[in-house]
Amino acid sequence: MKFELFVALRYLFTLRKNSFISVISLFAVCGVAIGVAALIVVIGVMNGFTNDLRDKILGVNAHIIVTAYDGTLDNYHHMVDGIEKLKGVTGVTPFIYSEVMLSARGGVKGVVLRGLDSTSAKGALSLPGDIVSGGVECLSQDGKIPEIVIGNQLAKRLGLVIGDSVNLLSPTGKRSAAGFTPKVRMFKVGGVFRTGMYEYDSSLAYISNKAAQKLLGFKRDFVSGLEIRVDDVYAVDEIGKLLKKELSGYPVQIKNWQQMNANLFAALKLEKTAMFIILAMIVLVGSFSIITTLVMLVMQKTRDIAVLMSMGATSGSIKRIFMWQGTLIGLIGTSLGYLIGVPVALLLKKYQFIKLPSNVYPVDYLPIRMDPLDLTIIGVSAFLLCFLATLYPANQAAALEPAKALRYE
Repeated sequence: MKFELFVALRYLFTLRKNSFISVISLFAVCGVAIGVAALIVVIGVMNGFTNDLRDKILGVNAHIIVTAYDGTLDNYHHMVDGIEKLKGVTGVTPFIYSEVMLSARGGVKGVVLRGLDSTSAKGALSLPGDIVSGGVECLSQDGKIPEIVIGNQLAKRLGLVIGDSVNLLSPTGKRSAAGFTPKVRMFKVGGVFRTGMYEYDSSLAYISNKAAQKLLGFKRDFVSGLEIRVDDVYAVDEIGKLLKKELSGYPVQIKNWQQMNANLFAALKLEKTAMFIILAMIVLVGSFSIITTLVMLVMQKTRDIAVLMSMGATSGSIKRIFMWQGTLIGLIGTSLGYLIGVPVALLLKKYQFIKLPSNVYPVDYLPIRMDPLDLTIIGVSAFLLCFLATLYPANQAAALEPAKALRYE
């Protein structure tokens, strides 16, 4: 063991002789440990919240959307064939989008209506996996009464179950001298889905593209656009460039999920950064306690330092002794922070102790996701703050002159 480390360990573990310095050292360790633990849990929550929100948004909406400038897309079959051949594309499905009124025995509610192709939608949307009762296959059935798939919150609000009838009122009705008459068509509830995102579960409904065309007055084979799913959600910019090249002859616009939700994810990123800075202040308080501990220890050990220097110890050795001691305090505090924070985060992730009101937050539980990179940054940042806190007291100790220090001893 190096001489400096040996002396630092002796000083560190014999502080109990001076209770005041021991208490300050304990506060320093606790400050660093609490700060690191809080950072691990809170940053884990922020990561989990961002990822969970992204997955829910991308489950209902595809990664890339291709729409026509005039609102309707014709002759899209040729476009689908070309898009499916592009590298990185895993699914393409046509969709129809509109806002309608849904009326049932339990009341009336405005909903976002999505027409889809139940066959190709399996490769582009997560709807088949979100079904809690019934099935998405009902949309492809040709019955006397077409079927509709609605969110569980919408079903709960209107008191609907599988097999119930509802009416959809389309904004594309007929105008006459007597006024405007909306187009009304009856549907049967064939499925109920749950995404876990209240906004979608309470105001979203799916029908087949064929039924949507009849309800909204679209010409046959006319759709609102194409939804595209890719294998890497962060490669949408590169795939978007390939799409522009492939569809250069069509009057379409291409948007990806990052562009459509830019403000939301920018706000989440800013909030994560702000929380990191705020909670890092706790670690900073712990590092100030390290400075206090070392300064008081230097004052107490003035005679010991002078004796060591008179016996041949260099200023560099004295400096390293106190740097080692502060670093060890920081290392113990950081390690304790990991031992507290990681298990707490894992318990929250597994048992979901904290429930959130689904009508207020986009998720109904507290999500946790621990990123190895974030864990590394937290540990390095805490350790660096503790190390920097040792520099001033260590320099002061190294600047002592043995003769002056021993003059009054």
